[in-house]
Amino acid sequence: MCLAIPSRIVDIDNEMATIDVDGVRRKCSLLLLQNARVGDYVIVHAGFAIQKIDEAAALETLALLREAAEMMEKKMSGSDG
Repeated sequence: MCLAIPSRIVDIDNEMATIDVDGVRRKCSLLLLQNARVGDYVIVHAGFAIQKIDEAAALETLALLREAAEMMEKKMSGSDG
């Protein structure tokens, strides 16, 4: 199973982008996308940006992922509230 997390492009150098998710930065290839720009949100798989996603959808997805992570953290720590 693959979980695609929207990532924001913060820098582009040739066909390589620096992407950011909550302060974590990584490099990915832009060879499979056309017209990617700094500020765009993309879905990355196996080191390649494979699709652009609009900002509203990206932010909603990130909020849901944060909420799920918080719920899992509470469950793992045994806290109910």
